[in-house]
Amino acid sequence: MNKSMLVGAVLGAVGVTAGGAVATYNLVGKSGPEYAEVLAVQPISETIKTPREVCNDVAVTRQKPVKDQHQIAGTVIGAVAGGLLGNQVGGGSGKKIATVAGAVGGGYAGNKVQEHMQANDTYTTTETRCKTVTDTSERVVGYDVKYQLDGKVSQVRMDHDPGRQIPVTQDGQLILTQQQAGIQPPQGGGAGVQQ
Repeated sequence: MNKSMLVGAVLGAVGVTAGGAVATYNLVGKSGPEYAEVLAVQPISETIKTPREVCNDVAVTRQKPVKDQHQIAGTVIGAVAGGLLGNQVGGGSGKKIATVAGAVGGGYAGNKVQEHMQANDTYTTTETRCKTVTDTSERVVGYDVKYQLDGKVSQVRMDHDPGRQIPVTQDGQLILTQQQAGIQPPQGGGAGVQQ
C-alpha cells in the first residue's frame, strides 16, 4: 500500500472519530438553552390605604347658659312698667282696665325682650376638630412575565423584572427568583412561581 494512501486513511479515521465526538458532546453535554427569551413584562401593583387623623382648630359660637329659662324677670319688669303706664291713662274704672291691660301687655313684651336678649347672648371659643382621612399609594408586588422557551410561549409571575432573558437550569427549569440567580432581591420581594 502506498504511504500517502495510508496517511490519508489514518487522517480520515481520525477526522470521523473527532467529528462524532463533537456531535455527541453537543447532543449529550448541552441539554437545552441557557436562557428563556422575555416577550413582555407587566408590573402587578396593589393599592395601599393608610388612615391618618387630621385635626384643625375651628371657631365655635355657643349660647351662654340661661339662668332664667322662663323669662320671669322680663315678664315681671314688663308687667310692672306696663301697669304703671296703663295707670296713667283714663280715670275711674277705665283706669283699672288700662292698668290691667298695660300690665298684661307689658308682661308679654318684657318676656319677649328677655327671650330675644338671651338668644343673642353668645360667646365664641376655639375647639379642635379631628377627622380620619385615608392616603392611598401604589406598590409593585410582582411582575407577570410572558416568555418563550424552546418555541413554546408561557407566562410566569416573578418577584423582579427579569429584563430580556430568564436564566434556565441545566434540566430546563426557569430560575425565577433573584436569589436563585445569585442576585440580592429588593426589600419586600417574594418568590416567583412558574405557571
